[in-house]
Amino acid sequence: MSNDSLTVSVLIPCYNEVDTVENVIARVRAVPVPTEIILVDDCSVDGTRDLLQKLAEQDPSLKIYFHEINRGKGAAIRTALAAATGDVTLVQDADMEYDPMEYPGLLEPIRQGVADVVYGSRFLGGPHRVLFFWHQLGNQLLTLLSNVLTNLNLTDMETGYKVFRTDLLKRMRLTTDRFGFEPEVTARVAQMRCRIFEVPISYWGRDYEAGKKITWKDGFAAFWFIFKFNLLDRMPKSETAAAYPAHWHRLDRGAPEGGGDAAAEVGATKAGGAGSAGGAARAGKASRAKASAGASAGASTVAGSDAAKSTAGNEETGS
Repeated sequence: MSNDSLTVSVLIPCYNEVDTVENVIARVRAVPVPTEIILVDDCSVDGTRDLLQKLAEQDPSLKIYFHEINRGKGAAIRTALAAATGDVTLVQDADMEYDPMEYPGLLEPIRQGVADVVYGSRFLGGPHRVLFFWHQLGNQLLTLLSNVLTNLNLTDMETGYKVFRTDLLKRMRLTTDRFGFEPEVTARVAQMRCRIFEVPISYWGRDYEAGKKITWKDGFAAFWFIFKFNLLDRMPKSETAAAYPAHWHRLDRGAPEGGGDAAAEVGATKAGGAGSAGGAARAGKASRAKASAGASAGASTVAGSDAAKSTAGNEETGS
Protein backbone atom coordinates (compact mmCIF):
# COMPACT_ATOMS: atom_id res chain seq x y z
CA MET A 1 0.00 0.00 0.00
CA SER A 2 1.56 3.31 -1.06
CA ASN A 3 1.37 6.56 0.87
CA ASP A 4 -0.88 7.86 -1.91
CA SER A 5 -3.49 5.25 -0.99
CA LEU A 6 -3.72 6.55 2.60
CA THR A 7 -5.70 9.66 3.38
CA VAL A 8 -4.45 11.26 6.59
CA SER A 9 -6.73 13.31 8.82
CA VAL A 10 -4.42 15.89 10.41
CA LEU A 11 -5.90 17.18 13.68
CA ILE A 12 -4.52 20.58 14.69
CA PRO A 13 -5.64 21.91 18.11
CA CYS A 14 -4.94 25.63 18.44
CA TYR A 15 -4.76 28.02 21.36
CA ASN A 16 -3.12 31.42 20.90
CA GLU A 17 -0.93 30.38 17.97
CA VAL A 18 -1.50 33.32 15.61
CA ASP A 19 2.23 33.55 14.81
CA THR A 20 2.64 29.93 13.71
CA VAL A 21 -0.63 28.26 12.70
CA GLU A 22 -0.70 29.53 9.11
CA ASN A 23 2.88 28.33 8.58
CA VAL A 24 1.97 24.92 10.02
CA ILE A 25 -0.94 24.60 7.57
CA ALA A 26 1.38 25.47 4.68
CA ARG A 27 3.90 22.87 5.81
CA VAL A 28 1.21 20.20 6.05
CA ARG A 29 0.05 21.13 2.54
CA ALA A 30 3.62 20.65 1.25
CA VAL A 31 3.86 17.05 2.45
CA PRO A 32 3.51 14.50 -0.41
CA VAL A 33 0.65 12.71 1.35
CA PRO A 34 -3.11 13.15 0.80
CA THR A 35 -4.35 15.06 3.84
CA GLU A 36 -7.58 16.25 5.39
CA ILE A 37 -6.75 19.22 7.63
CA ILE A 38 -9.01 19.78 10.65
CA LEU A 39 -8.31 22.70 12.98
CA VAL A 40 -10.00 23.46 16.29
CA ASP A 41 -9.50 26.85 17.89
CA ASP A 42 -9.87 26.52 21.65
CA CYS A 43 -11.17 30.05 22.28
CA SER A 44 -7.95 31.88 21.45
CA VAL A 45 -7.65 35.53 22.41
CA ASP A 46 -4.56 36.56 20.40
CA GLY A 47 -6.10 36.80 16.92
CA THR A 48 -5.85 33.09 16.03
CA ARG A 49 -9.62 32.86 15.81
CA ASP A 50 -9.92 35.76 13.36
CA LEU A 51 -7.08 34.38 11.25
CA LEU A 52 -8.72 30.96 11.02
CA GLN A 53 -12.05 32.50 10.03
CA LYS A 54 -10.25 34.31 7.21
CA LEU A 55 -8.47 31.11 6.12
CA ALA A 56 -11.79 29.23 6.12
CA GLU A 57 -13.23 31.76 3.68
CA GLN A 58 -10.18 31.52 1.43
CA ASP A 59 -9.90 27.71 1.48
CA PRO A 60 -13.19 25.79 1.89
CA SER A 61 -11.27 22.49 2.00
CA LEU A 62 -10.06 23.35 5.51
CA LYS A 63 -12.32 22.05 8.26
CA ILE A 64 -12.19 24.61 11.06
CA TYR A 65 -14.13 24.51 14.33
CA PHE A 66 -14.29 26.96 17.21
CA HIS A 67 -14.82 26.31 20.91
CA GLU A 68 -16.84 29.02 22.61
CA ILE A 69 -14.97 28.49 25.89
CA ASN A 70 -11.42 27.32 26.54
CA ARG A 71 -11.58 23.56 27.14
CA GLY A 72 -8.05 22.24 26.59
CA LYS A 73 -6.04 20.23 24.10
CA GLY A 74 -7.77 16.91 24.74
CA ALA A 75 -11.21 18.45 24.15
CA ALA A 76 -9.99 20.10 20.94
CA ILE A 77 -8.65 16.76 19.70
CA ARG A 78 -12.00 15.07 20.37
CA THR A 79 -13.84 17.79 18.45
CA ALA A 80 -11.48 17.38 15.50
CA LEU A 81 -11.63 13.59 15.66
CA ALA A 82 -15.41 13.69 15.36
CA ALA A 83 -14.98 15.27 11.92
CA ALA A 84 -12.14 13.00 10.72
CA THR A 85 -12.84 10.79 7.69
CA GLY A 86 -9.32 9.72 6.68
CA ASP A 87 -7.87 6.22 6.89
CA VAL A 88 -5.26 7.41 9.38
CA THR A 89 -5.41 10.18 11.99
CA LEU A 90 -2.39 12.21 13.06
CA VAL A 91 -2.16 14.86 15.79
CA GLN A 92 -0.19 17.96 14.77
CA ASP A 93 0.57 20.76 17.21
CA ALA A 94 0.14 24.29 15.84
CA ASP A 95 3.42 25.62 17.27
CA MET A 96 5.96 24.24 14.74
CA GLU A 97 7.80 22.12 17.30
CA TYR A 98 7.05 19.08 15.11
CA ASP A 99 7.92 19.02 11.40
CA PRO A 100 5.22 17.69 9.01
CA MET A 101 7.96 16.45 6.69
CA GLU A 102 8.20 13.53 9.14
CA TYR A 103 4.80 12.23 7.96
CA PRO A 104 6.07 9.64 5.43
CA GLY A 105 8.25 7.99 8.08
CA LEU A 106 5.46 8.05 10.64
CA LEU A 107 3.02 6.47 8.18
CA GLU A 108 5.36 3.76 6.91
CA PRO A 109 4.65 1.07 9.57
CA ILE A 110 0.90 1.50 9.05
CA ARG A 111 1.33 1.53 5.26
CA GLN A 112 3.21 -1.77 5.49
CA GLY A 113 0.40 -3.28 7.57
CA VAL A 114 2.59 -4.00 10.60
CA ALA A 115 1.28 -1.30 12.96
CA ASP A 116 -2.02 0.20 14.11
CA VAL A 117 -0.41 3.07 16.04
CA VAL A 118 2.88 4.91 15.54
CA TYR A 119 4.59 7.20 18.06
CA GLY A 120 7.26 9.62 16.91
CA SER A 121 9.97 9.54 19.58
CA ARG A 122 12.13 12.54 20.40
CA PHE A 123 14.59 10.26 22.22
CA LEU A 124 15.64 7.84 19.46
CA GLY A 125 18.43 9.89 17.96
CA GLY A 126 16.70 12.47 15.77
CA PRO A 127 17.98 16.06 15.70
CA HIS A 128 16.52 18.25 18.41
CA ARG A 129 17.00 21.61 20.01
CA VAL A 130 18.76 21.44 23.39
CA LEU A 131 16.41 22.85 26.03
CA PHE A 132 15.25 21.92 29.53
CA PHE A 133 16.91 19.13 31.54
CA TRP A 134 14.03 18.88 34.01
CA HIS A 135 11.47 18.61 31.23
CA GLN A 136 13.38 15.69 29.72
CA LEU A 137 13.72 14.00 33.11
CA GLY A 138 10.01 14.49 33.73
CA ASN A 139 9.17 12.99 30.34
CA GLN A 140 11.34 9.97 31.08
CA LEU A 141 9.74 9.42 34.50
CA LEU A 142 6.23 9.68 33.05
CA THR A 143 7.12 7.27 30.26
CA LEU A 144 8.64 4.82 32.76
CA LEU A 145 5.54 4.85 34.97
CA SER A 146 3.27 4.47 31.97
CA ASN A 147 5.35 1.54 30.70
CA VAL A 148 5.18 -0.17 34.11
CA LEU A 149 1.37 -0.06 34.08
CA THR A 150 0.81 -0.75 30.35
CA ASN A 151 3.64 -3.29 29.93
CA LEU A 152 4.87 -1.38 26.88
CA ASN A 153 8.45 -0.29 26.18
CA LEU A 154 7.91 3.17 24.77
CA THR A 155 10.68 5.75 24.90
CA ASP A 156 8.44 8.84 24.58
CA MET A 157 4.88 8.51 25.87
CA GLU A 158 4.39 12.30 25.93
CA THR A 159 5.34 12.88 22.29
CA GLY A 160 3.09 15.20 20.33
CA TYR A 161 3.39 13.06 17.20
CA LYS A 162 0.98 10.15 17.48
CA VAL A 163 -0.57 8.41 14.48
CA PHE A 164 -3.55 6.05 14.62
CA ARG A 165 -5.77 4.03 12.36
CA THR A 166 -8.86 6.20 12.44
CA ASP A 167 -11.31 3.37 13.01
CA LEU A 168 -9.45 2.34 16.17
CA LEU A 169 -9.04 5.85 17.54
CA LYS A 170 -12.76 6.50 17.17
CA ARG A 171 -13.51 3.39 19.23
CA MET A 172 -11.40 4.54 22.17
CA ARG A 173 -12.98 6.04 25.25
CA LEU A 174 -11.33 9.48 25.47
CA THR A 175 -12.41 11.90 28.19
CA THR A 176 -9.58 14.19 29.33
CA ASP A 177 -9.70 17.82 28.28
CA ARG A 178 -6.18 19.11 28.82
CA PHE A 179 -2.76 17.52 28.37
CA GLY A 180 -4.01 14.30 29.95
CA PHE A 181 -4.73 13.13 26.40
CA GLU A 182 -1.23 11.65 26.08
CA PRO A 183 -1.34 9.21 29.04
CA GLU A 184 -5.01 8.46 28.43
CA VAL A 185 -4.66 7.52 24.78
CA THR A 186 -1.54 5.47 25.58
CA ALA A 187 -3.48 3.50 28.18
CA ARG A 188 -6.31 2.91 25.67
CA VAL A 189 -3.88 1.76 22.99
CA ALA A 190 -2.45 -0.80 25.43
CA GLN A 191 -5.89 -1.96 26.57
CA MET A 192 -6.97 -2.48 22.95
CA ARG A 193 -3.75 -4.43 22.31
CA CYS A 194 -2.88 -2.32 19.30
CA ARG A 195 0.36 -2.96 17.46
CA ILE A 196 2.58 0.02 18.26
CA PHE A 197 5.74 1.22 16.52
CA GLU A 198 8.08 4.06 17.44
CA VAL A 199 10.12 5.96 14.87
CA PRO A 200 12.74 8.67 15.50
CA ILE A 201 11.68 12.25 14.79
CA SER A 202 13.27 15.67 14.91
CA TYR A 203 12.08 18.10 17.57
CA TRP A 204 12.28 21.87 17.36
CA GLY A 205 11.27 22.71 20.92
CA ARG A 206 10.47 26.25 21.99
CA ASP A 207 10.91 28.02 25.31
CA TYR A 208 8.32 29.88 27.35
CA GLU A 209 9.28 33.23 25.83
CA ALA A 210 8.27 31.77 22.45
CA GLY A 211 4.89 30.61 23.75
CA LYS A 212 5.38 27.17 25.30
CA LYS A 213 2.37 26.43 27.51
CA ILE A 214 2.81 23.14 29.35
CA THR A 215 3.95 23.60 32.96
CA TRP A 216 5.02 21.54 35.98
CA LYS A 217 1.37 21.40 37.04
CA ASP A 218 0.54 19.47 33.86
CA GLY A 219 3.41 17.12 34.63
CA PHE A 220 2.04 16.28 38.07
CA ALA A 221 -1.45 15.88 36.60
CA ALA A 222 -0.02 13.39 34.09
CA PHE A 223 1.08 11.11 36.95
CA TRP A 224 -2.52 11.02 38.18
CA PHE A 225 -3.88 10.32 34.70
CA ILE A 226 -1.45 7.43 34.24
CA PHE A 227 -2.78 5.79 37.42
CA LYS A 228 -6.38 6.69 36.64
CA PHE A 229 -6.61 5.28 33.12
CA ASN A 230 -4.51 2.19 33.78
CA LEU A 231 -5.98 1.17 37.15
CA LEU A 232 -9.23 3.00 37.96
CA ASP A 233 -10.87 3.76 34.62
CA ARG A 234 -9.92 1.03 32.19
CA MET A 235 -11.88 0.32 29.04
CA PRO A 236 -14.06 -2.75 29.65
CA LYS A 237 -13.34 -5.82 27.57
CA SER A 238 -16.69 -5.42 25.88
CA GLU A 239 -15.37 -2.20 24.31
CA THR A 240 -11.84 -3.30 23.52
CA ALA A 241 -12.86 -6.66 22.04
CA ALA A 242 -14.48 -4.94 19.06
CA ALA A 243 -11.04 -3.94 17.81
CA TYR A 244 -9.46 -7.37 17.93
CA PRO A 245 -10.83 -8.95 14.72
CA ALA A 246 -9.79 -5.99 12.56
CA HIS A 247 -6.62 -4.57 13.98
CA TRP A 248 -4.32 -7.51 13.33
CA HIS A 249 -4.77 -7.14 9.58
CA ARG A 250 -4.12 -4.54 6.91
CA LEU A 251 -5.97 -1.26 6.98
CA ASP A 252 -9.64 -1.97 6.35
CA ARG A 253 -11.31 0.87 4.48
CA GLY A 254 -14.69 -0.66 5.19
CA ALA A 255 -14.34 -0.44 8.98
CA PRO A 256 -17.17 1.43 10.70
CA GLU A 257 -16.52 4.98 11.85
CA GLY A 258 -17.63 6.79 14.95
CA GLY A 259 -18.32 5.62 18.45
CA GLY A 260 -17.37 6.56 21.98
CA ASP A 261 -16.98 10.13 23.10
CA ALA A 262 -15.98 11.36 19.66
CA ALA A 263 -19.57 10.92 18.53
CA ALA A 264 -20.88 12.86 21.51
CA GLU A 265 -18.84 16.04 21.06
CA VAL A 266 -20.94 19.19 21.07
CA GLY A 267 -20.30 22.87 21.68
CA ALA A 268 -18.06 23.49 18.66
CA THR A 269 -18.91 25.78 15.78
CA LYS A 270 -17.70 25.02 12.27
CA ALA A 271 -16.31 27.80 10.12
CA GLY A 272 -18.78 28.82 7.46
CA GLY A 273 -21.83 28.18 9.65
CA ALA A 274 -21.86 24.37 9.60
CA GLY A 275 -23.32 22.31 12.42
CA SER A 276 -21.45 21.02 15.43
CA ALA A 277 -18.61 18.53 15.11
CA GLY A 278 -20.62 16.10 17.23
CA GLY A 279 -23.30 15.98 14.57
CA ALA A 280 -20.66 15.19 11.99
CA ALA A 281 -19.41 12.25 14.02
CA ARG A 282 -22.86 10.84 14.52
CA ALA A 283 -23.24 10.83 10.74
CA GLY A 284 -19.89 9.02 10.42
CA LYS A 285 -18.22 11.93 8.58
CA ALA A 286 -17.78 15.69 8.85
CA SER A 287 -20.74 17.70 7.66
CA ARG A 288 -19.98 20.07 4.81
CA ALA A 289 -23.46 21.59 4.50
CA LYS A 290 -24.65 24.87 5.93
CA ALA A 291 -26.88 24.58 8.95
CA SER A 292 -29.69 26.75 10.23
CA ALA A 293 -29.31 29.09 13.17
CA GLY A 294 -30.62 26.43 15.54
CA ALA A 295 -28.28 23.67 14.37
CA SER A 296 -27.07 22.07 17.59
CA ALA A 297 -27.28 22.68 21.34
CA GLY A 298 -24.18 24.46 22.51
CA ALA A 299 -23.15 25.51 18.98
CA SER A 300 -23.36 29.02 17.55
CA THR A 301 -22.76 30.58 14.17
CA VAL A 302 -19.29 31.87 13.36
CA ALA A 303 -20.71 35.32 12.76
CA GLY A 304 -21.92 35.47 16.34
CA SER A 305 -19.01 33.70 17.92
CA ASP A 306 -17.28 36.83 19.16
CA ALA A 307 -20.29 37.80 21.23
CA ALA A 308 -20.48 34.36 22.78
CA LYS A 309 -16.76 34.04 23.29
CA SER A 310 -15.66 33.34 26.85
CA THR A 311 -12.18 33.43 28.23
CA ALA A 312 -13.25 31.64 31.39
CA GLY A 313 -10.94 28.87 32.48
CA ASN A 314 -7.42 29.55 31.25
CA GLU A 315 -6.71 26.04 30.05
CA GLU A 316 -4.08 25.89 27.35
CA THR A 317 -4.35 23.88 24.15
CA GLY A 318 -0.83 24.02 22.70
CA SER A 319 2.16 21.99 23.95
